[in-house]
Amino acid sequence: MANAIFSGKRADGPTDAMTDEEMATYLRENGYPEHVIRAGRAGLIERWRKFVGEVERGYKFGLEDYRNDLDLRGIISMLGMDAEVRDLDQRLEALLIERHKRIWESSGASPFWDFGYPANAGKQLLEDIKNEGLAQ
Repeated sequence: MANAIFSGKRADGPTDAMTDEEMATYLRENGYPEHVIRAGRAGLIERWRKFVGEVERGYKFGLEDYRNDLDLRGIISMLGMDAEVRDLDQRLEALLIERHKRIWESSGASPFWDFGYPANAGKQLLEDIKNEGLAQ
């Protein structure tokens, strides 16, 4: 994965699930890449599935990529699709350590995925986390 997903400005998302058209408009207006918009809901979920798999195998990318992937989960939540990724979330949550340390802020709330990092993080992610003072 490791593609920049969240390149636009942050904005608070709606509280109700959006229609596909509203979703595309919101994403476009907030600077999300066109490939993310075209993928739609199923594409967002598939990208999250791939990310969780990468974490399970040992995330090989750096902190910037990791944060971009966390932004993807923020989008899914903002669109009201939490129930559709619950199993994936449980798999990811089971891998996280240092859960008291906020690694990123993908939404205005405090979702579990913004705290901690994978116990089996790869060398680059661990190095980046240490360089930011988030681990020893």
